Formats: sequence, C-alpha cells, structure tokens
Amino acid sequence: MWIIILLAIVLFLLWNITLFGYKDRAVHPIESDESKVFDPKARSITITNEGNTRAILIVHGFPSTPSIYTYSSAVFAEAGLDVYVPLLPGFGTSPDEFVKTTFTQWFDSLCRTYERLRGKYETLYVLGTSMGGMMTLKIGETYCNGPMAPDKLVSIAAPVVFNSPRDGIITDWRQYFLRTLALFTPAIRAGVKPCSAEGEDGSKDWCGYSGLFLRPGLSLVHAMRRVRKELGLITCPLFVIHDRGDRTVPFGNCEIIEAEHKSRDFRILKTEMPPFNHTRHALLMYHSVQKELTETIIAFLFEKENTDDKT
Repeated sequence: MWIIILLAIVLFLLWNITLFGYKDRAVHPIESDESKVFDPKARSITITNEGNTRAILIVHGFPSTPSIYTYSSAVFAEAGLDVYVPLLPGFGTSPDEFVKTTFTQWFDSLCRTYERLRGKYETLYVLGTSMGGMMTLKIGETYCNGPMAPDKLVSIAAPVVFNSPRDGIITDWRQYFLRTLALFTPAIRAGVKPCSAEGEDGSKDWCGYSGLFLRPGLSLVHAMRRVRKELGLITCPLFVIHDRGDRTVPFGNCEIIEAEHKSRDFRILKTEMPPFNHTRHALLMYHSVQKELTETIIAFLFEKENTDDKT
C-alpha cells in the first residue's frame, strides 16, 4: 500500500513539474478588441511617418499592456523609426476573456503583425520586455534563418526558465502545483490595475491585470521550454538587458541566454538599479533609467553590425 501511495505522489509531482503531455487547448487565431480596454492607456501605440523605411515592433509582457512603453515609443519615433506596440489579444480588456487565451494565440497574433511589417519595411527591429522579451527571442528563433529575418533584436528581462534547480533559478515554488490548481479554477483574485496618478520612479505607467492567472500562466511556463531549447537558432544581432535585482524574472535567465544563443552580433547589458520599492523589471518604464537605456538601445539599432571580434 505504501509503495502505491509513494508512486502516486511521485507521479503527481512529475505531472506538475515536467508538464508532460501538456498542450494549449485554444490555438485558433484571435484578435485584440481595443474597444473593450479597461484603460485608454492600455491601447496599442502606433507612430508612423509617410515614406519611412525603418520600423520597430515592440512587445509588452504578462499580464501588462503597451502603457509601459509610453516614453520609449516617443523617443524611438523622434529617432526616425515608425513605432508599433500592439496590444496582444486577451490583454488589457477583461480577465474573464484573458483566461480563455493561450501563449499559442498571443504569439500567433504577434507573428501576423511581424510578417505584415516585415513585408512593408526595409528595416525592422523587434524589442520586448519580460514575456515580450521572450517572444522577441522566439521571433528570432522563428525567422532569423529565413528570408523574413528581423534586422536586430532587443530582449529585456526575458524568462527562458521558470523553476530550474539545475540552473539555480526558482521563480515561484507554487508553480509545482500550478497544473493541478488550473484544473479547478483559471485564476485567483483576478482583477484589473489601471494606470494611476502616483507611483515610484514611473511605475504609475503600468496597467494590466492583477491576481494569479493559473491557466494563462501555465501556457506561458510551458512555452518557455521550447524557447530555451531553440536559443541556438538565434543568429540575428541580439542585445540582452537585465537588472541584477529583478524581482519578477530572476537575473539568471539572461546568463542562460548569454551562454546558449548563436547571434552573430551579441551584446549584453547587466544593469544595477538603486534600491527602489518597485520590481526593477520593466526597465523602460522607470524614470531613473529609461532615458539612458532608450538611447543605448537606439545606438545599438543604428550601429553597423559588429562581427569582427568573434573568437
């Protein structure tokens, strides 16, 4: 009897930890309905100039919205880029709708936007933060070695593992029970957080969902595994940025990317923000660093590729 109980416990843990047999159920294409946003600042950002041949596609994170890029979008536009920051489907509207969506659907929507812009512009860059940074990596894995390759990629605070003891990374131990809990409820204490009038160091510009989203989160965690596995497919120029004190995505993720990419022109910036009360995660949102970081990114984007120092 004890052997059976022990075996059941082991199988339970393996089913939760390895996500064996998991597949996204909802995979059909969906669109974002911006008429339903809970805050006007959650809407997509688009800044274009007629005749421009260069653009940047910017991707928000989980469970946020384009609002974190309000400042940097304007600066990128001033630098001469057309700017596109789409609101991914399911985000920025209703938690009840969000829990029905999956990473497969979010990334499919992003790919359709990317392919449309790639066909329109001579030069196209992609930048993302958090899950958006992970999606930026996946864009590289999907397109870098084909005719629709992005010109350069910028990935900020991207997760490629969630809990990985062998890498010394534990983001949240509750992930080990996430799959089981998701059988019974899609989310816990789900709500919305509009942009506010107050917030330390620019954190007032964050608006998105609040609460613990079990089913969408499970989909995201599962997707990380393939992104990490395929990091070697990234051959496009890549700039990785991560703060050592990030309280949302452990810093070790950027070291995994640094070790496993195959970019022909790789740069990495490991920042150390002062001890603010925010999470030091959505770096382009914070007033203390956004100007310098945005200018550094622009310099990377406009610089001729450096492939001479590879040894």
